[in-house]
Amino acid sequence: MNNNGSSLDKVLWSIAIPGFGQFLNKKYIKGIVLILLEFIINIKANINTLIVLSFYGQTELAVQQADYQWLMFYPCVYIYSIWDAYRDSRENVPSLLSIPFAISAYAETFGVIYSRTFRINGVLLGPIFLPMICIFLGLGLGFIIRSLIIKKVHKK
Repeated sequence: MNNNGSSLDKVLWSIAIPGFGQFLNKKYIKGIVLILLEFIINIKANINTLIVLSFYGQTELAVQQADYQWLMFYPCVYIYSIWDAYRDSRENVPSLLSIPFAISAYAETFGVIYSRTFRINGVLLGPIFLPMICIFLGLGLGFIIRSLIIKKVHKK
């Protein structure tokens, strides 16, 4: 266990930039790799531009500016970084905690795939907001599945 700050600090820094939580956990090589992946994918997928356009309500333009071949890599790097920072910051990690994070990465990937066309009440959510929503849906579903598995295992 790393006593440099709380697990929450490391998770929050990983949410900000993948790899920062690993630095706080003194996992420097892993942190450098994740930061490099973040920057490469961010630049190639055009993520910062997509964020700005999306927050200005220019979602159609964000879809046009997105490089989906690169954007597809982002969910796994992003969610893995968060999960790994949490896991490495704790001595005892709750059992099967990877399930909600893996399902969240899958859900975010689905969000990326459908972000070109998925609309709610005619509003295109695009390559930033739909994947963000899918992260939380995936985490929720993942925690439900995890609890069902744990209950089933404890019944045996």
